Amino acid sequence: MDAHLLDAARAAEGFMPDDEGLALHAAGVEAAAVGPLLEIGTYCGKSAIYLGAAARTGGTVVFTVDHHRGSEENQAGWEHHDTRLVDPRTGRMDTLPFFRRTIEAAGLEDVVVAVVADSPTLARYWATPLGLCFIDGGHAYDVARADYEAWSPFVAPGGLLVFHDVFEDPEAGGQAPFLVWQGAVDSGRFTPVSATGSLRVLRRV
Repeated sequence: MDAHLLDAARAAEGFMPDDEGLALHAAGVEAAAVGPLLEIGTYCGKSAIYLGAAARTGGTVVFTVDHHRGSEENQAGWEHHDTRLVDPRTGRMDTLPFFRRTIEAAGLEDVVVAVVADSPTLARYWATPLGLCFIDGGHAYDVARADYEAWSPFVAPGGLLVFHDVFEDPEAGGQAPFLVWQGAVDSGRFTPVSATGSLRVLRRV
Protein backbone atom coordinates (compact mmCIF):
# COMPACT_ATOMS: atom_id res chain seq x y z
CA MET A 1 0.00 0.00 0.00
CA ASP A 2 1.22 3.48 -0.90
CA ALA A 3 3.12 4.92 2.08
CA HIS A 4 1.28 8.27 1.97
CA LEU A 5 -2.10 6.56 1.99
CA LEU A 6 -1.08 4.17 4.74
CA ASP A 7 -0.01 7.14 6.88
CA ALA A 8 -3.33 8.84 6.13
CA ALA A 9 -5.27 5.71 7.11
CA ARG A 10 -3.37 5.39 10.35
CA ALA A 11 -4.02 9.04 11.20
CA ALA A 12 -7.76 8.92 10.44
CA GLU A 13 -10.40 8.57 13.16
CA GLY A 14 -11.70 5.03 13.35
CA PHE A 15 -11.51 1.59 14.86
CA MET A 16 -9.36 -0.53 12.52
CA PRO A 17 -5.90 -1.86 13.48
CA ASP A 18 -3.11 -1.90 10.90
CA ASP A 19 -3.24 -5.63 10.21
CA GLU A 20 -6.98 -5.59 9.56
CA GLY A 21 -6.74 -2.48 7.40
CA LEU A 22 -3.99 -4.00 5.27
CA ALA A 23 -5.99 -7.23 4.93
CA LEU A 24 -8.99 -5.16 3.79
CA HIS A 25 -6.78 -3.34 1.28
CA ALA A 26 -5.44 -6.64 -0.08
CA ALA A 27 -8.98 -7.98 -0.46
CA GLY A 28 -9.95 -4.79 -2.28
CA VAL A 29 -7.05 -5.06 -4.72
CA GLU A 30 -8.04 -8.64 -5.55
CA ALA A 31 -11.75 -7.87 -5.81
CA ALA A 32 -11.25 -4.84 -8.06
CA ALA A 33 -10.69 -7.26 -10.94
CA VAL A 34 -14.29 -8.46 -10.47
CA GLY A 35 -16.10 -5.14 -10.04
CA PRO A 36 -16.38 -1.94 -8.00
CA LEU A 37 -16.05 -2.00 -4.23
CA LEU A 38 -18.64 -0.95 -1.66
CA GLU A 39 -18.49 -0.42 2.07
CA ILE A 40 -21.34 -0.04 4.52
CA GLY A 41 -20.33 2.12 7.46
CA THR A 42 -18.04 5.03 6.63
CA TYR A 43 -17.72 6.86 9.96
CA CYS A 44 -14.80 9.30 9.43
CA GLY A 45 -13.25 7.51 6.45
CA LYS A 46 -10.49 5.31 7.89
CA SER A 47 -11.49 2.11 6.10
CA ALA A 48 -12.42 4.12 2.99
CA ILE A 49 -8.74 5.01 2.64
CA TYR A 50 -7.71 1.35 2.61
CA LEU A 51 -10.41 0.56 0.07
CA GLY A 52 -9.81 3.74 -1.91
CA ALA A 53 -6.15 2.84 -2.29
CA ALA A 54 -7.20 -0.60 -3.51
CA ALA A 55 -9.72 0.87 -5.95
CA ARG A 56 -7.09 3.16 -7.43
CA THR A 57 -4.67 0.25 -7.85
CA GLY A 58 -7.39 -1.82 -9.51
CA GLY A 59 -8.74 0.93 -11.75
CA THR A 60 -12.19 1.09 -10.16
CA VAL A 61 -14.03 3.01 -7.43
CA VAL A 62 -15.35 2.38 -3.95
CA PHE A 63 -18.84 3.46 -2.97
CA THR A 64 -19.02 4.20 0.75
CA VAL A 65 -22.50 4.19 2.24
CA ASP A 66 -23.47 5.82 5.53
CA HIS A 67 -26.23 8.07 6.88
CA HIS A 68 -23.45 9.74 8.93
CA ARG A 69 -25.62 10.02 12.05
CA GLY A 70 -23.65 7.38 13.92
CA SER A 71 -24.47 3.81 14.82
CA GLU A 72 -26.12 2.88 18.10
CA GLU A 73 -22.74 2.44 19.80
CA ASN A 74 -21.71 5.98 18.73
CA GLN A 75 -24.58 7.73 20.48
CA ALA A 76 -24.32 9.69 23.74
CA GLY A 77 -23.92 7.41 26.75
CA TRP A 78 -22.41 4.55 24.73
CA GLU A 79 -18.82 3.32 24.73
CA HIS A 80 -17.75 4.74 21.36
CA HIS A 81 -19.38 8.17 21.62
CA ASP A 82 -17.11 11.05 20.56
CA THR A 83 -18.38 14.51 21.44
CA ARG A 84 -16.22 16.08 18.71
CA LEU A 85 -18.51 14.48 16.12
CA VAL A 86 -21.68 16.07 17.45
CA ASP A 87 -23.21 18.96 15.48
CA PRO A 88 -23.67 21.72 18.09
CA ARG A 89 -26.58 23.14 16.12
CA THR A 90 -28.70 19.99 16.31
CA GLY A 91 -27.05 17.87 19.01
CA ARG A 92 -26.92 14.96 16.52
CA MET A 93 -23.94 12.97 15.35
CA ASP A 94 -22.61 14.17 12.00
CA THR A 95 -19.49 12.41 10.72
CA LEU A 96 -19.84 13.61 7.12
CA PRO A 97 -17.62 16.74 7.42
CA PHE A 98 -14.87 14.66 9.07
CA PHE A 99 -15.13 12.01 6.35
CA ARG A 100 -14.86 14.63 3.61
CA ARG A 101 -11.74 16.13 5.14
CA THR A 102 -10.20 12.68 5.57
CA ILE A 103 -10.68 11.72 1.92
CA GLU A 104 -9.59 15.14 0.65
CA ALA A 105 -6.40 15.02 2.71
CA ALA A 106 -5.66 11.52 1.43
CA GLY A 107 -6.13 12.68 -2.19
CA LEU A 108 -8.75 10.00 -2.90
CA GLU A 109 -11.73 12.08 -4.00
CA ASP A 110 -11.46 10.66 -7.52
CA VAL A 111 -12.00 7.05 -6.41
CA VAL A 112 -14.05 7.26 -3.18
CA VAL A 113 -17.71 7.96 -3.91
CA ALA A 114 -19.70 8.99 -0.84
CA VAL A 115 -23.36 7.98 -0.70
CA VAL A 116 -25.24 9.57 2.20
CA ALA A 117 -28.12 7.17 2.74
CA ASP A 118 -29.66 4.46 4.85
CA SER A 119 -28.03 1.25 3.64
CA PRO A 120 -31.08 -1.01 3.04
CA THR A 121 -32.99 1.88 1.43
CA LEU A 122 -30.19 2.44 -1.09
CA ALA A 123 -29.89 -1.28 -1.77
CA ARG A 124 -33.52 -1.43 -2.94
CA TYR A 125 -32.55 0.78 -5.88
CA TRP A 126 -29.09 -0.65 -6.54
CA ALA A 127 -28.28 -2.69 -9.66
CA THR A 128 -24.50 -2.85 -10.11
CA PRO A 129 -22.69 -6.14 -9.36
CA LEU A 130 -19.88 -5.70 -6.83
CA GLY A 131 -16.36 -7.07 -6.62
CA LEU A 132 -16.39 -6.53 -2.85
CA CYS A 133 -18.92 -5.64 -0.18
CA PHE A 134 -17.56 -4.64 3.23
CA ILE A 135 -20.13 -4.76 6.05
CA ASP A 136 -19.12 -2.52 8.95
CA GLY A 137 -22.22 -0.47 9.74
CA GLY A 138 -24.39 -0.77 12.82
CA HIS A 139 -23.44 -3.65 15.10
CA ALA A 140 -26.88 -4.48 16.50
CA TYR A 141 -28.02 -7.84 15.12
CA ASP A 142 -31.04 -6.54 13.22
CA VAL A 143 -28.96 -3.78 11.59
CA ALA A 144 -26.06 -6.04 10.60
CA ARG A 145 -28.45 -8.71 9.34
CA ALA A 146 -30.37 -6.15 7.27
CA ASP A 147 -27.13 -4.93 5.66
CA TYR A 148 -26.13 -8.50 4.82
CA GLU A 149 -29.51 -9.42 3.37
CA ALA A 150 -29.72 -6.20 1.36
CA TRP A 151 -26.24 -6.21 -0.16
CA SER A 152 -24.86 -9.76 -0.32
CA PRO A 153 -26.94 -10.60 -3.45
CA PHE A 154 -24.98 -7.93 -5.34
CA VAL A 155 -21.59 -9.60 -4.76
CA ALA A 156 -20.64 -11.05 -8.13
CA PRO A 157 -19.46 -14.68 -8.45
CA GLY A 158 -15.81 -14.73 -7.41
CA GLY A 159 -16.27 -11.46 -5.52
CA LEU A 160 -15.62 -10.96 -1.82
CA LEU A 161 -17.89 -10.34 1.16
CA VAL A 162 -16.02 -8.89 4.14
CA PHE A 163 -17.18 -8.50 7.74
CA HIS A 164 -15.56 -6.45 10.49
CA ASP A 165 -15.71 -6.94 14.27
CA VAL A 166 -16.34 -10.67 14.10
CA PHE A 167 -15.68 -12.10 17.55
CA GLU A 168 -16.33 -15.77 18.26
CA ASP A 169 -15.73 -15.18 21.98
CA PRO A 170 -18.50 -13.07 23.57
CA GLU A 171 -15.97 -11.65 26.03
CA ALA A 172 -13.94 -10.20 23.13
CA GLY A 173 -16.80 -8.24 21.58
CA GLY A 174 -20.42 -8.14 20.50
CA GLN A 175 -21.84 -11.20 18.79
CA ALA A 176 -24.02 -9.68 16.08
CA PRO A 177 -21.37 -9.51 13.30
CA PHE A 178 -20.22 -13.03 14.21
CA LEU A 179 -23.75 -14.42 13.95
CA VAL A 180 -24.36 -12.71 10.61
CA TRP A 181 -20.99 -13.90 9.28
CA GLN A 182 -21.82 -17.42 10.46
CA GLY A 183 -25.14 -17.22 8.64
CA ALA A 184 -23.35 -16.21 5.44
CA VAL A 185 -21.03 -19.22 5.71
CA ASP A 186 -23.92 -21.56 6.48
CA SER A 187 -25.87 -20.26 3.47
CA GLY A 188 -23.52 -22.10 1.11
CA ARG A 189 -23.24 -19.02 -1.10
CA PHE A 190 -19.97 -17.88 0.44
CA THR A 191 -16.80 -19.73 1.44
CA PRO A 192 -14.22 -18.49 3.97
CA VAL A 193 -11.01 -17.04 2.51
CA SER A 194 -9.12 -15.47 5.41
CA ALA A 195 -9.31 -14.16 8.96
CA THR A 196 -7.16 -11.27 10.24
CA GLY A 197 -7.99 -10.13 13.75
CA SER A 198 -11.72 -9.46 13.66
CA LEU A 199 -11.81 -9.12 9.84
CA ARG A 200 -13.34 -12.03 7.92
CA VAL A 201 -13.19 -12.43 4.13
CA LEU A 202 -15.59 -14.71 2.25
CA ARG A 203 -15.79 -15.49 -1.48
CA ARG A 204 -19.01 -15.72 -3.46
CA VAL A 205 -19.24 -19.17 -5.02
